[in-house]
Amino acid sequence: MTNRLKPTLGTLHLWGIAVGLVISGEYFGWSYGWAVAGTLGFLVTTALIATLYTCFIFSFTELTTAIPHAGGPFAYSRRAFGETGGLIAGLATLIEFVFAPPAIAMAIGAYLNVQYPELNPKTAAVGAYLLFMTLNILGVKLAAMFELVVTVLAVIELLVFMGVVSPGFSLANFAAHGWAGSDSFGLPAFSGIFAAIPFAIWFFLAIEGAAMAAEEAKDPTRTIPRAYISGILTLVVLAIGVMLMAGGAGDWRKLADINDPLPQAMKMIVGEHSNWMHMLVWIGLFGLIASFHGIILGYSRQFFALARAGYLPPALAKLSRFQTPHRAIILGGALGIAAIYSDGVINLQGMTLTAAMITMAVFGAIVMYIMSMLSLFKLRRSAPEMVRSFRAPGYPIVPGIALLLSVVCLLAMLWFNPVIGALFFAIMLAGYLYFLATKAQRDRAPQDSMLVGE
Repeated sequence: MTNRLKPTLGTLHLWGIAVGLVISGEYFGWSYGWAVAGTLGFLVTTALIATLYTCFIFSFTELTTAIPHAGGPFAYSRRAFGETGGLIAGLATLIEFVFAPPAIAMAIGAYLNVQYPELNPKTAAVGAYLLFMTLNILGVKLAAMFELVVTVLAVIELLVFMGVVSPGFSLANFAAHGWAGSDSFGLPAFSGIFAAIPFAIWFFLAIEGAAMAAEEAKDPTRTIPRAYISGILTLVVLAIGVMLMAGGAGDWRKLADINDPLPQAMKMIVGEHSNWMHMLVWIGLFGLIASFHGIILGYSRQFFALARAGYLPPALAKLSRFQTPHRAIILGGALGIAAIYSDGVINLQGMTLTAAMITMAVFGAIVMYIMSMLSLFKLRRSAPEMVRSFRAPGYPIVPGIALLLSVVCLLAMLWFNPVIGALFFAIMLAGYLYFLATKAQRDRAPQDSMLVGE
């Protein structure tokens, strides 16, 4: 097969990518869930979503090891349901990975603005795009090593945050107004648990992106399961710990609807001028950078895989002299920068740009999760001969739980976010119309192997 990516990544690299893709979700974004559900309501939401992701990852790993392809979910759904199935999963994944980085870039700008109030957060966000797009273009092994280093630093920093805040932790603070759900839709406060779903998903969003590095993994049948399972366990522990400690530091209502809840929570305990405070702001950037940098890797591989298969213009499948899909990296960055400068120009349901981008990314993720679990069930029946070095434990119950919870999340999100949901499906429809008009382009695309050993 032409334009094949080179396998250079080991288990530790893949763990760094899996955790790094997600870890910014521990630093910001999730606190918007407190605004609609309260701390106790959001704790219930997070437990529900943690169950979804644990079941999903144990099931998704079967697909990733059987079909180690740069397209990830696109490849699984195409193998299971043909070209249209591949299109649905591929576009949904692309939306997830293109809309998540602008939210993270804006959070990077917010963190830097704490130290440099005169620095425009949008300018900092664009600078982050330019820097990390360049790093991704220079080579996947360099990019993955950088990702591993900043991910380890980000994990350490979250542990430091929990340790510094813990002496001032108060369960009474965390529980106060804990069921303050959203009744703006004419529903009971309990409905806030469902309204907060996208922000709980943000705790774990994009861990599946490591699948898009599977084509570049050495011995994917062994390295991927180890990376995924250790990754999801790492993230569940960090998510619960960070949320509890931040909520118990003081009046949690001051931390909702902001992009830097951890520095503000620490400020409640150690004061604004503490060295701990300044350390958190600076090292906390590593968590945002890890996810931002990793998701650039993810969206570029999705653009690359779709273009290589003829679903997008073939020019996006060209590789640089560093064997990286540089045109795909640049296109995703241009779209993200455009989204950043749409802040204040486009208003979606009265949300901040960050909340709107998170919600759009989560729509893409949930549709992709549904397609992936359906693909798992379909391939178990239609392709029993596939080499499956890792099989989903508890089949069919575990993947069934992941599928059921994903459907519940999609329905809840459509109910609470009708405008963004309509925009999501409008983008999907535009992609389908392009798909219908470019059959000849797909027919000319090279054969795309989708099984281990082919």
